[in-house]
Amino acid sequence: MAQQSFQLSAKDAGKRFDGIGVVNGGGATAVLLKDYPQQQRREILDLVYKPMFGGSMSAILVEIPGDGNSTQGSMISHSHHRGDFNFERGYMWWVMKEVKKRNPQLSIDATAWSAPAWVKSYWSADMVDYYLAWLRGLREVHGVELDALGCHNEKGKNYAFAKMLKKSLLANGFQNVKLHGFDNWGKNKMDFLQDMKRDVELQEAFDAVSAHTFSEIPLTPEQRQLVESMNKPIWNSEDHIYLKGFDALINIVKCFNENYIVSGATRIINWYDIAGVYPMEPYSCDPATVLAREPWSGHYSVREALWGYAHYGQFTRLGWQYVDGGCAHLQQGGSMVTLKDSATGDYSVIIETKEAKKPQTIEIKVKDGLKTDALCVWYSDEQQQFVRLPDIKPRRGRFSLELRSQAVYSLSTTRGQQKGSFQQIPASKPFPIPYEDNFDRYTQPYEWGYLPHFTADIFGCFELTERPDHQGQCLRQTVGEQPLSWAPKWHHYTILGDSAWNDYEVSADVYLNPQDEAAVMGRVCDVGSGYGVWAKGYYLKLNDQGRCSLVITRGKLNPKELIGDAEQQAAILARTDVEVGGEYVLDSAQVTGVSACQWHQLKLRFEGDVITGFVDGREVVRTTSARYPRGMAGLLAPLQKRRVATPYFDNLKITPLGRTPISILPHPLSIQPLYPFVK
Repeated sequence: MAQQSFQLSAKDAGKRFDGIGVVNGGGATAVLLKDYPQQQRREILDLVYKPMFGGSMSAILVEIPGDGNSTQGSMISHSHHRGDFNFERGYMWWVMKEVKKRNPQLSIDATAWSAPAWVKSYWSADMVDYYLAWLRGLREVHGVELDALGCHNEKGKNYAFAKMLKKSLLANGFQNVKLHGFDNWGKNKMDFLQDMKRDVELQEAFDAVSAHTFSEIPLTPEQRQLVESMNKPIWNSEDHIYLKGFDALINIVKCFNENYIVSGATRIINWYDIAGVYPMEPYSCDPATVLAREPWSGHYSVREALWGYAHYGQFTRLGWQYVDGGCAHLQQGGSMVTLKDSATGDYSVIIETKEAKKPQTIEIKVKDGLKTDALCVWYSDEQQQFVRLPDIKPRRGRFSLELRSQAVYSLSTTRGQQKGSFQQIPASKPFPIPYEDNFDRYTQPYEWGYLPHFTADIFGCFELTERPDHQGQCLRQTVGEQPLSWAPKWHHYTILGDSAWNDYEVSADVYLNPQDEAAVMGRVCDVGSGYGVWAKGYYLKLNDQGRCSLVITRGKLNPKELIGDAEQQAAILARTDVEVGGEYVLDSAQVTGVSACQWHQLKLRFEGDVITGFVDGREVVRTTSARYPRGMAGLLAPLQKRRVATPYFDNLKITPLGRTPISILPHPLSIQPLYPFVK
């Protein structure tokens, strides 16, 4: 059997290890996690972030929320308009405090995908101010210090902005925040390097050079050499492993290994951590480590991907050092990376053999100050993940190991690793129906981040606020202008419920400001691809002049599919087997007695193919449509010519009819506030 030999030395001076980890954000990825009962919330976060337990992440990159869609959904900004600052909005503050609570040494990185309309440009002084305000809120209100900041996520490059941002960080007490950029993807993502080499001020602005998806497009040897000549670390601020089962696990390890071996990356962040999103949403399963889709039941499930992170996270620490003599591709397929603790002489070797066709043997000689103690061995393959094998005891500083193909190994002189788990995970239950919420239980909205349970904002922000008549709490879509969104724009809307629902009623009271419109949604079965938010389903819309419309929305319109004259195009639109986008009014009516600054009830009923709309209990529109037979409920604030509607919603109610079975939870929910001690 072929044998490959390696020599590991404490004197081998590789790069500093800046951590492996995950993104929380780049979409509203944890929107349902926040609504779990306290025990399950704690367990899920422990599995991903607690050292020596599960994934044991050493780094996290969070999204700085900006009101715009950034893949699955949108997250509520700390500053909707100029001069507006509220550092209790949203759940991202809570996420950062929770991960730091589990691992104080964990490195927190951040960047923005979107920004409010008042910012005007991603590359402006306004954007610098936006970042600085967020950093102050993080420090002064929540007691968390940020470790690193990116210029912006996947929106090109701007040298003047990078210099301005760095100067502002230094001038405002954030000199310890490392600036990196430009966090783009594609073949041109590193095109700024030659300019950076010539521009000393730009070099000084960046503490690290960063980009995305090195597993798809690695750095060329020339690019790597150029960055290293400037003495800058290389960070991969977003890689992607969209796979299932053990294939996800082994490819995560392969990604981490090859990021260093090929591209010299010392921090590798994968998108994303915990799938606290509805199954219907894009990327709702494959990238994540834990599926947390059912806060109403408390059920969650662990994916094999988690143990790919554990093969690194439980065997390394932030600030360790790569041992270049133990970082290489294996001759028979696979890769190996070695890291050491320079202070103690401990070291770990992480190996994957995804590309190997047959077993192979490696021999390792340890010398010059690395420990010669026994090594623990942890192993994963298709049949078993993260199991401990017998220790290896070096003889005279040498040992050998036979490696199976399609396997992952972690060897280490450290101890304390475990395959963490919890007993009695609650059973899966469907979303409760009948369901209703008058929002009055959120007596202190800031405790909940101004967000109600179970709604998932796809675009814009539906946040808790006082009713205009001061008669309790309600929801309001608070973003009146289109933000600088990472994803293309559409109406602002939020969803909740079960995509299997077919026959039901959804109703809500709506309060229309002058020139406002508001809608309730039903049978929502698609919310876009991840870069686009056009829904598929139906909505019932009312404006402040009493015009009521029953609308079908069929996703993004592709004009190329609409061929022929008007009659032929109408025939195409009527077909149920063709995916043609756009919005079409199925029925409309003028309702008397409706004006601005009044409460009115909208109700949308689905019974088989018959769809009926009601205003204040009176039927006003009706149609027959078989296009979408099932889907979730939602609330919608329409995008208008120059603004977005900002209506209020209250007394949300969903009632099963016909084929939709009743689903009642046996126990009342016990959800703890995110910020019980902020005020």
